[in-house]
Amino acid sequence: MPLHILIILVVGGIGLIALLTHLLGLSRPLHLTSDAEARTAWLRIWPEDTIRATHIAPDGTAALIETDHGPGIVFALGADSCAHRLEGAEIRETPGGLRILFHDFAAPRLDVALDPAARSHWHQILSEKP
Repeated sequence: MPLHILIILVVGGIGLIALLTHLLGLSRPLHLTSDAEARTAWLRIWPEDTIRATHIAPDGTAALIETDHGPGIVFALGADSCAHRLEGAEIRETPGGLRILFHDFAAPRLDVALDPAARSHWHQILSEKP
């Protein structure tokens, strides 16, 4: 098969797969809408934890999880979620919310958009010792 036809087939195939993925709704970012969703996402990664409370960010892209091992965060990572414990993480306030620095090359930082009331509530929880 000539190279120029092969290139057209490969590029067209990749484009078609991307289009179908989008049209079928598989490219929508995750939005946490309930405590049950946040709990399920956390327990998928940390099944041995006991969850005391969940606090979902107003935009639904993250949730603060209080566990018997200390606080953690579940956040949207594309159409899926990721969960990190916050021991050793740096928490910084930003004008739009909180910035969490994990010191992990796989997830270096997370910016969580929070209104002032939610930001102070989250900051209070994160400053408490487990």
